[in-house]
Amino acid sequence: MDVTDAFTAQPGFLDTASYGLPPRASVAALEEALTRWSRGEADWYDEWLTTTDAARGVLAQLMHVDPSMVTTGPTTSVLLALVATAVPRGARIVVPDIEFTSNVFPWLARAASESYDVRFVALEELADAVAEGTDVVSFSLVQSATGEVADLASIVSAARRVGALVIVDATQALGWLPLTFDGIDAVVASAYKWLLCPRGAAFLVTSDRLRRAMVPLYANWYAGEPIPESLYGPPLRLAATARRFDPSPAWFSWVGAVPALSLINDVGVEAIWAHDTDLAAAFRNFLGLPEPSIPSAIVSVPLAGEPRSLQSRVSVRHGRMRVSFHLYNDLHDAERLAGELHRDGLAPRLA
Repeated sequence: MDVTDAFTAQPGFLDTASYGLPPRASVAALEEALTRWSRGEADWYDEWLTTTDAARGVLAQLMHVDPSMVTTGPTTSVLLALVATAVPRGARIVVPDIEFTSNVFPWLARAASESYDVRFVALEELADAVAEGTDVVSFSLVQSATGEVADLASIVSAARRVGALVIVDATQALGWLPLTFDGIDAVVASAYKWLLCPRGAAFLVTSDRLRRAMVPLYANWYAGEPIPESLYGPPLRLAATARRFDPSPAWFSWVGAVPALSLINDVGVEAIWAHDTDLAAAFRNFLGLPEPSIPSAIVSVPLAGEPRSLQSRVSVRHGRMRVSFHLYNDLHDAERLAGELHRDGLAPRLA
């Protein structure tokens, strides 16, 4: 896969799990918007506001859902707070014990007032825990700390047997891992990682049964219908679609989001999956690391020491190096980092 002309990325950036790099088209769109803003020339409604719906449409194509099912917002936790309003008092909620806190705190913050029974189990035990009698299972499809991919089919199957809501945080998955909405009630994702968007763009796709129970916490003019007539005064008039739950959008996040999402859509998630996981597999092979049961674009590396002088850009989570591969990476990036680790005596401690 050669899309290098779409980016200005320098060699050795292997940290998409922290933040993705924007394509040139996103940078150009943002520069134009900022220039027109600075000159007072822009029509904010036609040039900036409309990009939110445009991004909603492209995301819907990526997820193979109708745009009417997609809510936009700024972050995962903000959108999960909406989902939490649909969960009845006294519900049992099961979450992996390694879960990123954006999918933990929204449940714990309401646990006392709503008498939630929030239980934390190992990721590999999630399906069994659901089958024991659960109202909600909420988990990351790909774990931020380790890159481990959840067994979605088993979890969904267990949830169907007991009627549990299935809530998926796809922040570390959407953009490289093919995902269908079948059997899921909510998919939420911050788009500034694998979807290559600016920070401040996030999505929530919801099932009909979940939307019917959700409360529009952020009811505002942008969630109104029609927007040009929802700027002042009563009565409450919200959109019939999932836009009824949208917070008012931060314009420039969405200006930069549309070209990024369009690139992902044009290349195709299946092709990106093959590219990213092939590079991750090659990197594991260079270090003698075993392959995971489900391929991942994220490699968690046990280190023999503290990394201090690496030229490659990576991150460290729980004392392990986290390496993530995406569109702008190639085999040279994997070879370079493996060579750096061997050179500095940081090659993995293998069991």
